[in-house]
Amino acid sequence: MAYTAWAASTAFSVGDVRRATSSQNSGLVFECTTAGTSGSSEPTWPTDIGSTLTDNTVVWTAISSIYADLSTLAPDAIIELFELHYDNTLHGSTDILRWHAGSNADVTGNITWNSNDYVRLPVQAEGFEYTNGGTLPRPTLSVANLDGAVTALLLGVNLTTPGNDLTGAKVKRIRTLKKFLDGESAADPYATFPIEEWFIDRKATESRDVVSFELASKFDLSNKELPNRQVVANICQWQYRSSECSYTGSNYFDVNNNSVGTLAQDACGKRLSSCKKRFGENGELPFGSFPGAGLLT
Repeated sequence: MAYTAWAASTAFSVGDVRRATSSQNSGLVFECTTAGTSGSSEPTWPTDIGSTLTDNTVVWTAISSIYADLSTLAPDAIIELFELHYDNTLHGSTDILRWHAGSNADVTGNITWNSNDYVRLPVQAEGFEYTNGGTLPRPTLSVANLDGAVTALLLGVNLTTPGNDLTGAKVKRIRTLKKFLDGESAADPYATFPIEEWFIDRKATESRDVVSFELASKFDLSNKELPNRQVVANICQWQYRSSECSYTGSNYFDVNNNSVGTLAQDACGKRLSSCKKRFGENGELPFGSFPGAGLLT
């Protein structure tokens, strides 16, 4: 079914189902479980099935946007779509490539969903399943290298970053039902499984026939730290006298916290004591580190 968007200051009855006014990656819509009138501004919608939200006097419960259609005796075919998003810094472009495997519903040509065209291209994607083993999945995406098309893409991005081979490009995996594609009777770009986002971690293989990529979660990329800032207890990571540090005073100190007479001699020791010299013993300190990280309880 096509879902109606949420509206402000509107009376809703139990059983009414509404979607967010903008696209969400969660694949959820929201069922009214306590009747009432919605608020004057759109709430922040939950991202987990079963979560509830109070919207003025209405209570909404998050439900799957496609569960009812999947639970019928003869559900529509599941269509799997892929998007490849270039990173301008790494790949010299912000292009988005879209394709589908065309293996479901005997789709023989390009398809359109959410006003975007997806080219039919032989694709094999596997390894997306989560397990209880404590490690994140690292799926493999294999794309047919018809007429060397994928090789040409790799050569193009390698002109910007030598040897990159599309590493760092974002891959979106979108699954919906055939009935929700543009042009179908129930066309609805909001009715999807949760949209997955992955990143190309490396090119696994390349031949004249196929190019395979190993994907990773944003939290599982090689040579990346989370958070990007290291948790250090006693060394400030901000640049002195910058918008991060915010100190613009005329009291000058050297790295050992001794008073000096000129700005040219001024140098921060990057310690909490250095920060206190400049902002006061009891002042609010914009210290760019984590003093509490070394505390034991």
